Order: sequence, then C-alpha cells, then structure tokens
Amino acid sequence: MWSLPELAVFGLGILSASATILQNGQPRITNFPHTQINLSSYSFTTYPRNAGEISYKGRWDSKYVSWWSAPGIKFGYTGQTVAVTFGNWTSDGVLVGYRISGLDWIFTNVTADGTHLFVSPQTPGSDLTAPISPSTFELRVTNWAYGIQIESVHVAKGEKLIKVSDYGRRIEVIGDSLASGMYTSYEGLSSWAYGLGAGLGNTEYSITAYPGICAADQDCWGNPHGQVHQWFYTSDTSYRASVMYGGKPEPWDFSKRPAADIVVINIGTNDQNSHNNVSTTTYIDALTKIIQGVHGKWPKAQVVVMSLWLGFYQSGNTYLPNAPQGFVNEIHQMYKWFNSDDYLRNPIVYDGVTKKTSKTGKRTKPFVHYFNTTGIMQHNDIGPQWHPTDVGAIKVASHLQQFIRMTFGWEFYAIGPEIFHETEYWNDEPGY
Repeated sequence: MWSLPELAVFGLGILSASATILQNGQPRITNFPHTQINLSSYSFTTYPRNAGEISYKGRWDSKYVSWWSAPGIKFGYTGQTVAVTFGNWTSDGVLVGYRISGLDWIFTNVTADGTHLFVSPQTPGSDLTAPISPSTFELRVTNWAYGIQIESVHVAKGEKLIKVSDYGRRIEVIGDSLASGMYTSYEGLSSWAYGLGAGLGNTEYSITAYPGICAADQDCWGNPHGQVHQWFYTSDTSYRASVMYGGKPEPWDFSKRPAADIVVINIGTNDQNSHNNVSTTTYIDALTKIIQGVHGKWPKAQVVVMSLWLGFYQSGNTYLPNAPQGFVNEIHQMYKWFNSDDYLRNPIVYDGVTKKTSKTGKRTKPFVHYFNTTGIMQHNDIGPQWHPTDVGAIKVASHLQQFIRMTFGWEFYAIGPEIFHETEYWNDEPGY
C-alpha cells in the first residue's frame, strides 16, 4: 500500500522546488515574503559560515550543506537586521522557515548563490528585545529532499552575532518518510519528529529520516542504502547526495555534537512492503544493528523503538487497521531480547562504516524501550497518500512526549511559542 507515495518521491524533479502547498487537493493560499536582495546594495557586518557564533542543527557536511529533515542554524544577534548568503549547492527555491526568538515561523523560498534579508526594521517583532535577550534567529529547511549551503551571515554595520548556548538535553529521531514529514503541510516542520523535539522544549533535536528508506541495507524505492548503513553518514540517500558524493559520502563525525540522551526509532514500513523483498530476518537484523550502532556511538543513550502503523481500511460499517501491522511480534521480541540478562551481561555494538560488530565486555543497564503506537491515530488521521495528516503528526508527537515524560522524567519546557504553523482551526459562529 506504500508503493505509490514512495515511488512518487523519486518521480519528482528534485533539483527544483515549489512554494505550492496542496491542501486536500487544492492549492493553499500562501503569502510567503520575497526576501532576496542585492548584496552590493547593503553595508553589512559579515560573518563567515564557520564563525563560532553560528550553531548548526542536524547534519551538515564539511561544505556546510544541510541534509536529512529539518536541519537548521541558530544564533543571537544585536540590531534589527539578519541576512544570509546561500551557496551554489542550495536547492534553488527550497522553502525555509525562520523566526525571531519565540515569535511565529515565517516561510520563504531561497535561491542558490543568493542573499536573503530575513530580518529588517520593517519585520514585525524585530524591535522587541525581551524577555529573550539577545534576540535569536533560527532557520530550518522544510523540504526533506532539498537542502541549503551557508556561505555567510550578515548583520547591520556595527552590530554582531552572539553564540547561543545549546540546550542541555538532546533527542535524535531515526526513520523514513513518516518521521521526515512527507505530505504534511510544511514537511519537516510539520512532522511528528519535529513536533516531538521542539514540543519538549529546551531540547536539541536531529531528525535523520528520509522517505522510502529501509532499515535493511539495500535499494528501497530508489534509496541505494538502508538506515543500518546511512545513519553513520552525514548525507541522506537523495539524488542530490549522489550528485555531490557519488558512492563515497562523508562519514558522520559523531564528535561534532554531544551525545543524544534519547534516540527514537520508527522504521520498517518500507521493509515490510513486498515490493522491496526484505525478509523478516533481514529487517530484524538491520534494526538490531541500528540499535547496537546507537549504543556504540552513544553508550548512555536511551533508545525508544516504536511499533509500526500501516493505515486503515473500511470493513462494512466501520474502519479497521490494516493487518498485519508490520513486524509487530518480531519488534517486541527484539525489544525483550535487548533487555534480557544474557544480552545486558555482554552487549554488542555495531559500526555501519566498517560493518563490524564487537562485544563491549561491559555489562550495561537496560536501555531499549518499546512504544506501542496502537490507538493513537484513527483512519482520518492518515491522508490519501498514506501518511499522517498534520493532526495525525501532532497526535503522535503528543503521545511520544508523554511517554518520554513518564519514562524518563523529562519535563515539558515549551510553554508558549508556536511549534506547528497554521494549525489554528476555530469556529467564530456559535449560532448554527
């Protein structure tokens, strides 16, 4: 049932981007500001892309090109002006979201080799300097197949960038199209994975997810590798990655960021599709190695493995979940094995670059947890393209937040600023 949307990913011309959002089959009215400027017409204080004041979120390569879902940059600044110059590896027309401090997201399309003025004295809220001080600027890529390359960042002459400290806790999501935000309104910035990370508040988050990818290391819907391989690399499995790197992508330098505290894994939907011909044994082996890989890179991280959901069908006068629901018993048995005394006495780690497994020789405490998604979404939470709607994504994110709160004692710190954009639906007419 997943063949049509996943195949559609690779039928699109992914070197270009469009601002059109189709809402229930109809173009949504958008009013994205035009932000491109002629750099020579302005007098800026300019910072190079490797300036220590700029924090990179998610995965970026040595060329300062972004990958995977919802990568971004963040920094503090003085004054009322922020502009960014993008490099030639920017996907021309890619849609980005940006915000000042805790104000709402604003969206615009950016251009390769172009400079875009995001904040000026005319920008609503640019003159507000409290309670968040200094003012912060955050930018995120929305489109999971596209990316940006940072060349430089500009502020008004005489003003400066300020390094903003990272939050003290970190979460990583490993997944496929369901986590990357495919078919939600603002894709990466409407995904449940983003909603989880941003919704927890005061949390650094990274979403290593790409549509069509399997856990197993094989071709799935045009992806040349699975997550058991690709998670260990900087770039995703997109066409633009093959253009840049061919078959030799940069391994991800895990020392670039502090270790994740929690890693959420939701993958297997593409493995279970008969089109990809992945056996149950191959899938479980791959998922097991992904978890062992996480444990090898981040020994103290807690891993949450999600059960899969495969949509619904009408059965007479009601709706029922499609059966089988994707390796349900096998995933649960794997979770139990990771928590068995036999495994905990002598855990195994895996390296996706060298393809080697090894025993640590050190006993570990249980670190794998199981999140049952049954009952969270109903049939109308899945869109016609077999992926969560915006509401479906919000429901998954909200339930995961509560699970993390109850399991790990993480409190919620998002207490006001917008998470999901354009989700205000209300009724002003009481008399009907």
